[in-house]
Parts: sequence; structure tokens; C-alpha cells
Amino acid sequence: MTLSLVDALTGSPTQLADTVTAHTLLNCLLREVSAPERQVTVAERHLLLRLPRCGVLLRVPLRRVSMIGAHRFGGPVERHEGSIWSRLGWEELAALIRNELALRTGADNGEFLGQVAASRETIRAVLEARTHQQPSLPDTDADTDANANADANANANANAYIASEQSLVYEHRFHPTPKARTGEPEEWLRYGPEAGARFPLRCLAVRADLLYGDGDHRALDQWGTEVEPGFAVLPAHPWQYRMLTEQHLALRAALARGDVVDHGLVGPHVAPTASVRTVYEPDGDVFLKFSLNVRLTNCVRKNAWYELAGAVLLNRIVQPVFVALSERFPGCAMLAEPGYRSIRLGEGLGEGPDDREILEGLGVIVREGLGRHLLPGVTPLLAAAVADEYPTSTAHISYLLARGDGDPLAWWDAYLGLLLPPVLAAYFEYGVVLEPHLQNVVVGVRADGSPAQVLFRDLEGTKLVPEHHRDALAVVDEEVRGPFSYSAQRGWDRVAYCLLVNHVAEMVAALADVSPELEPALWGLVRDHLASYAQSVGHPPRLRALLSGVPLPAKANLLLRWARQADRHAGYVPLPSPLGADFPRDTP
Repeated sequence: MTLSLVDALTGSPTQLADTVTAHTLLNCLLREVSAPERQVTVAERHLLLRLPRCGVLLRVPLRRVSMIGAHRFGGPVERHEGSIWSRLGWEELAALIRNELALRTGADNGEFLGQVAASRETIRAVLEARTHQQPSLPDTDADTDANANADANANANANAYIASEQSLVYEHRFHPTPKARTGEPEEWLRYGPEAGARFPLRCLAVRADLLYGDGDHRALDQWGTEVEPGFAVLPAHPWQYRMLTEQHLALRAALARGDVVDHGLVGPHVAPTASVRTVYEPDGDVFLKFSLNVRLTNCVRKNAWYELAGAVLLNRIVQPVFVALSERFPGCAMLAEPGYRSIRLGEGLGEGPDDREILEGLGVIVREGLGRHLLPGVTPLLAAAVADEYPTSTAHISYLLARGDGDPLAWWDAYLGLLLPPVLAAYFEYGVVLEPHLQNVVVGVRADGSPAQVLFRDLEGTKLVPEHHRDALAVVDEEVRGPFSYSAQRGWDRVAYCLLVNHVAEMVAALADVSPELEPALWGLVRDHLASYAQSVGHPPRLRALLSGVPLPAKANLLLRWARQADRHAGYVPLPSPLGADFPRDTP
């Protein structure tokens, strides 16, 4: 096999933003509307797709046909008019989708076109900003001593990791508004991961009796500055702090009274990760997850009070589970979220008109860093960067394969052995629902690019199945208990989607871009690993159905956006599964 690196898109920032936006909209339409309604076919290296209610036929050239319908597009979208095909821009395509969904649902969404436009503009602005970026390379002078070399290696590791977190220019290819972001580019670019941002945090000193928090938050106590006796440090995201001080009189009054003291932008510079609101400080090896009162993709991203309390609760329950899992499956770990801190100006939650908004708006969750878990010589990389359709960093799978023997099947076999067993065991044996989608997993790779570790993160999406955790949940406030538990079926849908559709299928797609003839064998290895685990736990019905080829649940991001609902209300559409026993296994 001859290894070929996957080419990045070419063109101006405007052209690239237009192309990716059109292809992303088409992906969503295909997966959630046209394919389930059997309005799709492949002919002469084109995908043909019909909008039956509008009476419109579309087509797009194909770079590669996917076994599960997650095709790679290779040119402009076109519309059939009379006897000719005419090119269709992203704005016209978005308008057609709006019309089709309005006819299908009987309701309109006046926000839809604006959100698509906002996402497209974010991509364009990011691409424009990245054209002016200068890459930062660590000093690797051969004359440095052993300690300096160790520091250089650590810096190189941190730089590679941060570059992978900040490489997601195009984001989720099955979301209609993957980069929607409120605010003007000149406002958010200074805090945007895709623009390579690094910045200091706002350091607040809060009177101790006004603190609201739980757990271990020692990472915050010495952040950036010494504070007055009787006060404690509360780092704040500078963008969020500005918004809150502009919007809330109670916070301005607390600052005027001296209950809260603003020490300004001090302390180490942090790097925003792919989630935008979670930042990483590499020297201290710690993550901080802030609230941001801006819309990112679907939702305004804030730490609700029950999410703050729930993070510590889940951490206490999940960490012993992962200790057991890491002993059984070496190479896996969950990044702990041991504590949180905020400020409470009223006597209780919601005592003042904006007390709760301030508590939630300034709430920060501490997440442990990577260093405690990483093996020597292993470099952490964001899984979403490894599987990106178009490589924007050297974390991409094509580069990792080029560093070693270039064997996609061997790489994939090792990766699946790290990824699948702990997620399945967490659900089937411990009643813990993980969300191992591509942005929640960090891959540890050796110098030759081969996978050595899989680290899971972000307890916000982690849920408990009540049947396994009745005693622990019984003593928890109902407002906290509800958002952190799923029924067994709802939990399985979430695991199956995040693990197999969002993560595994996209990694298969990236590997198949390098070696298209191997796609059946790549899915065959997925089945082999699933079957091996199923056998070890007595073939539970849900895994038996999975291995029989029942459809996979794909999250309906387009329909969710159309309904203007939060992520917790997401539904699923059936996706043809390549996991059935009679599915072709040999290379075509």
C-alpha cells in the first residue's frame, strides 16, 4: 500500500467557508431527512438527493462513497432545472432546506438562515485569521543539557496538544450551524481557539463568606496573585466578566463595596480548547471550565448551578469506576473534575433578581490536567483533530500513519482496543453513561504515531443509570439528580451515538480517506472488538442487536436546531449499520 496524505481544502477563506457550509448542510439534509425518506441515490459518481415537498432534485460530485452514507463530497452542489444542472450556493441551499422543513413540520424557524450565516462567517473569519498566524516551535538546540531537553520535550508535547485542540476550523460535519457564535469576530477572535488565542484570566478576590463551592479547588487558590486576608481567588474568563459587569447591577455594587476586588488580567496565559469556554494552562497542567453567555452551536454555554454541584457528585461516583476500569483496561482514564467555585451574593439561590445569573455566570469547574495519566514518551492529541475531514494540524491520522509503518488496520485495531472496552464496561457493568464523542476524547500517541492511551473528559455529558446508583442518587437533591441520570434505553442511545456514530464512524472515514479499499475491513475490526466484549459479558440484548445490524442512532442536529431546542431534547434518526454479521467483510 502506498500511503498518501489527505489534502486540505484550497481556496480563499470566503471560498472555503462557502464550500464547507454547503457540504455540511447537505450532510445534515442527507442524514436526517432525505435518506430516512428514501430520497437518495448514487449514480455516475454523484449523490442525487430529492427534497420531495419542494419538488427539487439536487446533486453533488463524490470523492468517496461511504458504507454508511457518510459520503465525502468533491464539488459544488447543483440543482436540476428543466434539462440542465445549475450551481447552488450555500445561501440558496439553506433557503431550500428551510422551505422543505417548514413544509414537513408545518412550522417555520425565522432564526435558521441567520444561524447558518453566522456559522459560515465564523469559518471565514477564522480562516482569514489563520492566514496571519505564525507557528510557534519549541527550542530543540542539540547543545542543551538533559533537563533542558526534558523541558523542550514537555513544551513540544504541550504545543502539539494545544495545536490539536485549536485546529477545528470546520467543526462537526453533521451539524447545520457548527460554528455559530454570537458576537462580532473582532470580539471573539481574541478568545477563539481556532485563531491560536492565548490570554491571561481576570483575577477576582472574593470575600470568603460569599464563596459558593465544593470539592477540591486548590488549583484556584494561588491563581495569578495574592489576595487580601479573608478573601479567596476566583479566576474569571475576561469575555464573560465584561458581559456580566455590563449586565448586572448587583455585581457592580459588590465591586463598589469591596466585597469583590478586581485584580485585573494577571497570572499565566491560558489556551482555549475546542469547546471555547474550557481553557488549559500547560505549566500548571490544569483545565478550567467557565461559563460563557454566548451561543456556541446550539446553546448558551453556562455552568448551571446544578451542573456545578453535579460535577463534584459525578466525580465522586465515577472516579472509583475508572480506577477499576483502568486496572482492567490499561491506557484509559477519566480526567477528574474535583471541585468548583463561584460567588453567591444573596442568602440563597435566586434571592436577588440576578444573583443566580451571577453565581452561574462566574462559576468555574476545575478539571485535572493530562500529566498525571500520560505515559512517558506519549503525546496527547484531541481525537477530533485526528479524525478531521480536512487536516489543519499534524495531529491528523494521515500524519500519524506516515510517522510509523503506515498500516491503517494495525493502527485501528490498537485504537479500538483502547477505546471500546472501557466505554462499554462503564455502561453495561457500572451503569455509567459516557459521552465519548470526538471532542471528549484525548488520544495518546507514541513517537511512531501509534495509539497508546485514550483519556476521557467532561463530566457534563456523563450520566448515571438509576438502577445501578439508587443509593447514591437517593440522597441527592431532585433538581441535581434529574439532569444527571438517564434511563437505560436513553443512556444506550447516547453511548451508541457518541461512540459509534460520532467517533468510530468518523475515524473510519478518516482512515478510509487514506485507504478507501480498506473501509469494509475497518468496520470488520469494529465488529470483532464489539463481539469480543459482548462474549465476555454474556451477550447482553443491546449488544446482540447491535451485532445483528440494527440501525445505529444518529443525533438529529438539523431537526433539533429547526425545533429550537436544547441538546438535552435531541432525538435520533436511524443510520444503516455496517455491523451485521452478513455485511461484506472483504476488500471490494
